[in-house]
Amino acid sequence: MAEKKKKNDENIELVANCDHIEKVDANCNHPEKGEITLSQHDIEKLIITVRGEQVLIDQDIARLYGVTTKRLNQQANRNSARFPSNFRFELTKEERDEVVANCDHLQSLKFRPTLPYAFTEQGIGQLSSVVHSQEAIERSIIIMNAFVAMRRFIVQNAGILMRIANLERHQIETDEKIDLILDKMDERSPKLLPEQIFGTGCVWDAWAYVSELVRSAKKRIELIDNFVDDRVLSLLMKREKNVSATIHSRFTKDFLTDLEKHNKQYDEVKFVQLPHKNHDRFLIIDDTVYLLGASIKDMGNGLCAVTKLTVTPETVLGLLK
Repeated sequence: MAEKKKKNDENIELVANCDHIEKVDANCNHPEKGEITLSQHDIEKLIITVRGEQVLIDQDIARLYGVTTKRLNQQANRNSARFPSNFRFELTKEERDEVVANCDHLQSLKFRPTLPYAFTEQGIGQLSSVVHSQEAIERSIIIMNAFVAMRRFIVQNAGILMRIANLERHQIETDEKIDLILDKMDERSPKLLPEQIFGTGCVWDAWAYVSELVRSAKKRIELIDNFVDDRVLSLLMKREKNVSATIHSRFTKDFLTDLEKHNKQYDEVKFVQLPHKNHDRFLIIDDTVYLLGASIKDMGNGLCAVTKLTVTPETVLGLLK
């Protein structure tokens, strides 16, 4: 769960603004053909947040400057003294993958053989002095203004952004608490094990276990038991809607009276008269057969077990005839 919280925090930290204006060319060795006309607002949409810094990715800058990404980074590398790590830094593979996942206009980065570079506002300011073109100078001014506008927006809306961050953090904490509660419930709930043994007096544990078996049914439930009463009908009411239920048992007038009243109000439970008395009891859940060590109504009164069998339901039902 700590990993889940860390992952959510990284997602919040990594990409703050990923609206796209248009697709970027996946080939980083040549610039886009034709004139590119972008407003300051368009450039603001390209600014993302990585490592807590507002940055532009190198291929976006190259496109704005009308040069190739390769040439842009070559010029920066040749003048490395002008670009310390807080001006320009290379994204890690994990950061690149997060950017690709969150930013539509940077999808082409996943096809790029090299990791991209991110330029901060100060790095953009230095670029105009190493990429020698009038277009680069003009575009740098527009880009710098976009960074200033973004910074002004954050300052003016700091309170709202803080509330949003708090809401997201509280939501993460709430989700973790819910997960913890569900995990505890799962630890303490009866498990559908291949074999479950209940000691004398474990009436509730046995009832809860069989109840979970009944709730797990998706298609059908068939009970083969010589001795049943209204408690069995109460148990079968726990099944999902549209799950059929059939009881194979010996005739008793009292039970059939209860069954008739039950079926008038609730989903029908079918009754099949056993042709002869059987020693063992079986519970069929969909395509799985369980051997019951005692009648359901008596489970837990004495030492008994529920065992999952490998035999098919049709084999057991066929032996009843």
